[in-house]
Amino acid sequence: MSKPIHELMDEKSMSRFQWGVISLCFLINMLDGFDVLVMAFTAASVASHWSLSGIQLGYLLSAGLVGMALGSLFIAPWADRFGRRPLIMFCIAVAGSGMVASAYAQSPVQLGALRLLTGLGIGGILASSYVIAGEYASKKWRGLAISLQATAYALGATIGGIVAAWIIPAMGWPSVFLYGGLTTLATLPIMGLWLPESLDFLLGRQPRGALLAVNRLLGKVGLPGINTLPAAGANRAQAARAGVGSLFAPGLLPSTLLIWCAFFLVMLGFYFVMSWTPKLMVSAGLSNQQGITGGVLLNVGGIVGTSLIGLLAARFALPRLLMIYMLANFCLMYGFVRLLGELNMAFAAALLIGIFVNGCVAGLYALTPSIYRSTQRVTGLGWAIGMGRVGAIVSPLLAGRLIDAQWAPAELFSVFGLAFVLGALAIAVLPWAQRRSHRQPQSQGQPQG
Repeated sequence: MSKPIHELMDEKSMSRFQWGVISLCFLINMLDGFDVLVMAFTAASVASHWSLSGIQLGYLLSAGLVGMALGSLFIAPWADRFGRRPLIMFCIAVAGSGMVASAYAQSPVQLGALRLLTGLGIGGILASSYVIAGEYASKKWRGLAISLQATAYALGATIGGIVAAWIIPAMGWPSVFLYGGLTTLATLPIMGLWLPESLDFLLGRQPRGALLAVNRLLGKVGLPGINTLPAAGANRAQAARAGVGSLFAPGLLPSTLLIWCAFFLVMLGFYFVMSWTPKLMVSAGLSNQQGITGGVLLNVGGIVGTSLIGLLAARFALPRLLMIYMLANFCLMYGFVRLLGELNMAFAAALLIGIFVNGCVAGLYALTPSIYRSTQRVTGLGWAIGMGRVGAIVSPLLAGRLIDAQWAPAELFSVFGLAFVLGALAIAVLPWAQRRSHRQPQSQGQPQG
């Protein structure tokens, strides 16, 4: 084979097997979207059930996000050491079990602890599933393949809102957690049968039996087999051993810090919008059903926005698209609450915010793996997600305190919208940081492969 495998994968047309792998990752992320945002859709019912204040509800909304941050930071990097596939399987079991147990919580403290457990599993899943989807896609379709995972996340959250609106009046809020947990656990045998290990992981880490596994996968994607594994370069081995420390190599440090800032700011704004919009619409005078409808429309918009940015990324520079998405989202958030007096206009604005706020997240997920080597990608994306989760944790807690301090919904949406303006500035500087990275010597760890 004259060219490296990753170059041949980039150039070939997509096979049915490759689209199948991306579809399995899509399924995983759809369930994650349900599991993460189920708390937002049940927030009003849970708050009423236990007579919770704004800050108490904020703690519950943040508990799952704390778990996701810890999972992204400390569980996801295991995938670069032990493999993407086994980590995903383990984390699905953790997340599903946490969801089922949440249905039987007897107090806010118990529910918060179980949301933390669920978040640990989801945080471990996200980085690995996004990376596998990107690694099995050709260069032309990589942006779409990764963005589709964010589409799945929004679709799962949309289904979560529909399910919540349907079954909460009949069976109560615990039934939503039970439904989500059992559905998540039901995917384990599907993943066990059909989810493959990452080719890049097998070639980079070369575990026992790697040659046989690589040739089996090459046959499935339509490439000729190899007689020997390629030599693992010293720089790759060094990056793999260094773990998170390799993300701070001189050539990568500016890019790493900028992408972390962008993730923190976007997730700060994203989780304010997704976690608090249904509740704030109710506080502004709409009914509980109308609040849930607004939340569902955010996620319906997300399905469009995440797919759209993936398609546009095949033709336009992704950093520029991200900046446009972020600035448009600020403008929409600034005007949203001022439209609540006209219900149809408010619902249309919620749909548009969903398009742009979810597109911002999808764009960051698609952009980040390109910064790092194959042996760093899950660690790099996992830590970027972890930094984003810090923003996600701060978001509902900060909003809860501001709500208790009698801030109006319009003021809240305006302030949190500024996070997207600052995120756009971070992305504007990123191409400069990447050019600086490419001027560094190879041994300093600039992205490859």
